[in-house]
Amino acid sequence: MGELRHKVMFTLAMLLVFRFGAHVPVPGIDAVAMERLFQQGGLLGFLDLFAGGALKRFSVFAMGIAPYINASIIMQLLTVVIPKLGELAKQGEEGRKVMTQYIRYGTVVLGAIQAFGMSYWLKNMGVIPDFGVFSILIVVITLTAGTAFLMWLGEMITGYGIGNGISILIFAGIVAGLPGGVVQTISLIKVGGVNLIALGAFLIIAVVVVGAVIFTNEGQRRIPVQYAKRVVGRKVYGGQSTHIPLKLNQAGVIPVIFASSILLFPATIAQFFPAIGFANVIKDLFSPTSVVYNVLYALLIVFFTYFYTAIVFNPTEMADNLKKYSGFVPGIRPGKPTAEYIERVATRITLAGAVFLAFIAVLPTVLIGLTGVQTFYLGGTALLIIVGVTLDTMKQLEAHLMMKQYEGFMK
Repeated sequence: MGELRHKVMFTLAMLLVFRFGAHVPVPGIDAVAMERLFQQGGLLGFLDLFAGGALKRFSVFAMGIAPYINASIIMQLLTVVIPKLGELAKQGEEGRKVMTQYIRYGTVVLGAIQAFGMSYWLKNMGVIPDFGVFSILIVVITLTAGTAFLMWLGEMITGYGIGNGISILIFAGIVAGLPGGVVQTISLIKVGGVNLIALGAFLIIAVVVVGAVIFTNEGQRRIPVQYAKRVVGRKVYGGQSTHIPLKLNQAGVIPVIFASSILLFPATIAQFFPAIGFANVIKDLFSPTSVVYNVLYALLIVFFTYFYTAIVFNPTEMADNLKKYSGFVPGIRPGKPTAEYIERVATRITLAGAVFLAFIAVLPTVLIGLTGVQTFYLGGTALLIIVGVTLDTMKQLEAHLMMKQYEGFMK
């Protein structure tokens, strides 16, 4: 229990550092002008959701972990296009270390580009009064260093804490905005800006959706497996029946995070050039409330669900392992037929999981249109991330406790 307590306390300490950094402002910023800019609404509130309020304050963590996510997406796509990177990804722990190093370099490069673009845009909006070379250099270096520090923070949580560090940071950023969302909703109720019946219906639907998300994340398709008996010396091995659990959603919340990061990119770039008419068209098209955005969002979620599942799930390797230990699926020949059968089953259940993720992600737009409750914190993207990260962290806690019980039993 002492080790688990240390991991939990370490994770909480890192989250405390994250929240502290979200309140440290970047030098040379007009805070009043930034506040006025956020009062206009639009895409900024959506971006600020993942930054945990850091963008609104324009703190050192204003860009959040987005450059790291984009670098990870680019690297995973390149493993399919470039054979050398694909081979590197299959080289076990050493290959993963090299890939991680490439992602780090990519994060810094993308972070610097995004920081410069954001600075240029804020200069046009009057948020950065002094746009000299030295001032802009300070802003770019500060924002890039903040993202690099968040990347390091996430890796520390993954290595020495509980859960996936990057997902935990995104989770913490979303949860940090919940109290403000609740206060805003209460204020709207007091002034009659929200219909109580509509709000009640919204909350009931949200509870049902949470249950559905948990059910889908925990859902499995169990493929029966039989092991043949083997006689080694005087002992008989095998002969038992078991199953291969294929999760309905093997990719977790990764497709949602990847899809939202990809779709935020065009609108973010368009905001840097408000004087260009075409940029305003792009900004409107990729607004989180537009039809084009939600259709592309759903399609990208389906794509990344299949893409990420293909990376983490290898039917051929699974079939080879079964054959190696004299296991077989009843009615299916070992080897290639077993791999094809497992792949066919995985493809079907992945489609169901991908469609469900896409449906939940675009559900907020439909609910806002039906109920008129203008709140994002009960929305699909935030909900999927919160529930997914919570379940994953709880499983890691349970696994750690179970391991300790087995160790105590062995002693």
